[in-house]
Amino acid sequence: MISYEPFYKTLKDKGISTYRLINEYGISRSLLNRLRHNKPVSTVTLDDLCNILGCKIEDVLLHIPNQ
Repeated sequence: MISYEPFYKTLKDKGISTYRLINEYGISRSLLNRLRHNKPVSTVTLDDLCNILGCKIEDVLLHIPNQ
């Protein structure tokens, strides 16, 4: 399973709000909803988020092995 929990920690650490992502960077509310519920997103979207936040992919997602 992919978890986007690190994304929200990175947002907090960088001092970027979801409001700012929406209004300054054009990130959609539906994308933020997908991330919040650990739904699939494209690699292009992940690349965009890493560029916006100036971070590595592991700062956005975490792989949790199936059990």
